[in-house]
Amino acid sequence: MLIFHGNIILYFFSALCLGREEAARLLLSRGASVDVAYLGMTPLYFAASCGMIGVMKVLLEHHADPNKVSEQGCTPLTGALHATDSGLPESISLKCVKLLVEAGTDVNSANIETPLVIATSYGLTDCVKYLLKAGADPNIPDIHSGAKPIEVAAIHGRWKLVELLFPLTSPIRTVRNWTVEGIIAHVKRPSKPTVKHDKSTKVQLKSFGEKAIKRKDYHGASKFYTEAIELDPSDATLYSNRSLCYLQMTEGDKALRDANTCIKLRPEWIKGYYRKGAALMSLEDYKEACDAFMAGLQLDPGNAEMEKVFMDAVEEMKKDHLAKKGSKPSD
Repeated sequence: MLIFHGNIILYFFSALCLGREEAARLLLSRGASVDVAYLGMTPLYFAASCGMIGVMKVLLEHHADPNKVSEQGCTPLTGALHATDSGLPESISLKCVKLLVEAGTDVNSANIETPLVIATSYGLTDCVKYLLKAGADPNIPDIHSGAKPIEVAAIHGRWKLVELLFPLTSPIRTVRNWTVEGIIAHVKRPSKPTVKHDKSTKVQLKSFGEKAIKRKDYHGASKFYTEAIELDPSDATLYSNRSLCYLQMTEGDKALRDANTCIKLRPEWIKGYYRKGAALMSLEDYKEACDAFMAGLQLDPGNAEMEKVFMDAVEEMKKDHLAKKGSKPSD
């Protein structure tokens, strides 16, 4: 065998990160398990969540399980749908969905949310139509809120989806007027209060912070960013910048906290996952750092910098594992 067994999983997922179909095919022929789990994900789940159609076809040709559930409770199908929230075009997601349905995936799997609930919440009209045609049940509610897909559509203001789902949904007892208009009126949400920020002051503080970073005054920069955050706690870039400051000040816990806030505010922004991974590396939590960098690679599979730090984290995790293994007393 040309590839050492201990590294084959790493090489396999590295090939997936780059979307290399032939490399994936070669590694499968050299002994890589098609359903091997790495960082909580199977190769098919990773490929589907990145919209890698060609790689998915290779994996399915090798009988990858389209219903295997990740550690996060997701299937390749739900991964392909969730990826649209991170920038994957619906047209690509739909192609992934079709491949998985043809391979025998369960369109009503509800480990966390059903595919139909996810597609409805993101307004994926074409995916909703296809899922319904493939047998998705519109009467299975969201496991968290208890809302049926039609209610989810109404909550998000997706009137066309309400009309699409209405003929297929059983009447809901709490909705007195069982019409499209009645459903919309039933779940109508109050408008969100507007929040005013002193934009000019925030921009100035951010500029001061950037200048302080350039002269390596990270303590001073963190204070500027803290003041800016008080003016606008919804600006993810401020938390990202302050996370960098805390990292340079060797305050890993604070850097991690800000990175997590950054991701919560802008889950589609790769920088948050980079900051989180860097903070976890400083805390020597290499497994979690790998997870963070891998999440970033899912958003941008071709990002060379993210791929490099991911590989660095993998190497550190391997070294840490070997060191701990070597420190165990012999029997």
